[in-house]
Amino acid sequence: METENPANYAYMKRSLGDLSVNDHSFPFSDCSSDRSGEFTMASSSSSQSRRFLLASASENSDDLIRQLVLDLESCSVDEQKQAAMELRLLAKNKPENRIKIVKSGAIKPLIALILSSDPQLQENGVTAILNLSLCDENKELIASAGAIKPLVRALKTGTSTAKENAACALLRLSQREERKVAIGRSGAIPLLVNLLENGGSRGKKDASTALYSLCSVNENKIRAVQAGIMKPLVELMADFGSNMVDKSAYVLSILVSVPEAKTALVEEGGIPVLVEIIEVGSLRQKEAAVGILLQICEDSVVYRTMVAREGAIPPLVALSQSGTNHAKQKAEALIELLRQPRSGNGAAIQSHVSV
Repeated sequence: METENPANYAYMKRSLGDLSVNDHSFPFSDCSSDRSGEFTMASSSSSQSRRFLLASASENSDDLIRQLVLDLESCSVDEQKQAAMELRLLAKNKPENRIKIVKSGAIKPLIALILSSDPQLQENGVTAILNLSLCDENKELIASAGAIKPLVRALKTGTSTAKENAACALLRLSQREERKVAIGRSGAIPLLVNLLENGGSRGKKDASTALYSLCSVNENKIRAVQAGIMKPLVELMADFGSNMVDKSAYVLSILVSVPEAKTALVEEGGIPVLVEIIEVGSLRQKEAAVGILLQICEDSVVYRTMVAREGAIPPLVALSQSGTNHAKQKAEALIELLRQPRSGNGAAIQSHVSV
C-alpha cells in the first residue's frame, strides 16, 4: 500500500502538517462538529427541554447521559430522536462529555440510528458520532465498532446535513492510513465526489477536505479519478466566485501523482484553467497551479507543448520575479521545462523543486 501524507506537502516553505485549519494561509476550514442552530428541538415536553438545558450548564451530567443512552434503544421513535439530539448537543458543547458518553455505551446504538430509515434519526446519529470523534481517544472505538459503512450509507441516503456531517466524521476517522484504505473500499470516494459536484457550499467544502485526506492513498486517487472527480475540480477551479479554487487545487495537487489523474485533467480542459489561475489568481492559487503543471509536464513532451501554447510562459516569468521564494523556484523550473519541450531533463529539473 503506497500512501502520501498530506502533512508532508510543502506550502510556502512550511509543512502542511504545521498549518492550523484556523490559519488563513491554509485552504481547508475546520471540518469538525455540527453547526449550532441548524435544527430545531424534537417534539417533547417542556420538562424534557429544561432537563437537557440544566444538565448542559451543570458540572455533572453523568446521570442524564446514562439515561439518554438507554433512551437510544427505546421502543419510541420520539424518545430515540430526543435522546440522540440531546447527546449530539452534549457532545458538541462540552468536550469532557465526549468521553463520558462513549463510556456510557453510546457508540453502538448511535451507529444503529445511522442505519435508520428515519431521516432525523439518521442525521442525529451521524452528527453525534461526528461530535464524539472530535476526541482522539474515541476515534479508534468508533471505527472498531463498525461506524465506517453506516457513515458511507449516510453519504448516499441522508439529508444534506447528514451527508455533510458524515463526510466530516469520515475525515476524522481517516487520520490513520489503514482507515483511509477501509473507507475507500467501503465506497465513500464516489459519494464524496458526488457531494463535491452537487452539494451546497458547505457540502463542497466538507467533501473536498475529506477527499484531500483520503486521497493520500494511491488506490483512493484512482477511485476518485474513476468516479469523475476531474470534472467538478476543474469547474470549481475555473469559478473564482466559488471560494473553492484553493481547495480544489490542493485536492488536484495530490491526485496528479498518478498517471490516470494527469490524463483525466487534460481531457477535462484543466490546462487552460491552470494557466488562467497563474495569470489572475491569488499568490497561493498561482503557486498551487504551478505545482500541478510541474507534475503533469515532468515526463510529457505533449503536455509541455500544450501548456506553452496556452501562453503560460509570460505569467510564469512574472511569478518568478514577484512570488514567494518557493513560488519563484516552481515557476523557474516550469519555464525551463517549457523552453526545452523535447528535452529529457525534466526529471532532473523537477527533483530540485518540492511541489
